[in-house]
Amino acid sequence: MAAPRTTTVTVPITVECDEDGVWCAHAQLRPGVGAHGEGATEQDALDDLREALVGLIEEFGVPRELSVTVAA
Repeated sequence: MAAPRTTTVTVPITVECDEDGVWCAHAQLRPGVGAHGEGATEQDALDDLREALVGLIEEFGVPRELSVTVAA
C-alpha cells in the first residue's frame, strides 16, 4: 500500500497586544474557519492558539483543503 500523501500548509497567524494588555493570537484555516488564543504573554497566547487549533481539528477534522501538523 502506498504511503498517504501529505501536503504541508503554512497557516499565517497574527499576534497582537490589545489595549488591556492581553495578548491575542489568531489563525484562519480557510474563510469562516479559524481559531483564537489569548494570554498574559505572547507565548501564552500562542500556546492557547495551538490548543484551540488542536481542539478544532479534533472536533471537526482537517478541512479537506488542508493537512495540518501542529508542532510541539
